[in-house]
Amino acid sequence: MALEEADDDRLMALFAQGDQTAARLLTGRHASRVLRLARRMLNDEAEAEDVAQEAMLKLWRLAPDWRPGETKVSTWLHRVATNLCYDRLRRRREQPLDDEAAAEIPDPDLSAFERIDQAERAALTRAAIGELPERQRAALTLRHFAEVGNEEAAAALGVSVEAMESLLARARRGLKASLAARLGGWR
Repeated sequence: MALEEADDDRLMALFAQGDQTAARLLTGRHASRVLRLARRMLNDEAEAEDVAQEAMLKLWRLAPDWRPGETKVSTWLHRVATNLCYDRLRRRREQPLDDEAAAEIPDPDLSAFERIDQAERAALTRAAIGELPERQRAALTLRHFAEVGNEEAAAALGVSVEAMESLLARARRGLKASLAARLGGWR
């Protein structure tokens, strides 16, 4: 079997023995999703990159003690990254979101007015997501932006699937209410 086809548990065992190719393969499989999760939770590229690097470093340090079958590597990484994001969000709770750092790349197929409208809606949506309670924001981010299933997202947050679904429902209701208040009649 080619190393590229090995499962994450096997790659962790190989990395623990010093195999750098296994580390590169694990990084290729998981780092971009961890980074995407951190970007959405933090709205700050530099902090998101720091979180992704820190989460991967924690994984590498854990490699010699990794116990195959206990949890999936992706679930463990999402949980670690989520907790690292919580820590950073708590530290900056008093600071407003930096909309410039989270600016969207304009779509060249849209008119100038459509791009302005899209950018304003994106900024309002980011602000509304940023105002959600941390656990609701994490649930929404894991499920919709990191594209993690409910079971894996629940494991990453340390809650049951039912609690995860409840967090998602509350996050969606809160987001809908916040956007309705912000947008008024704007569709």
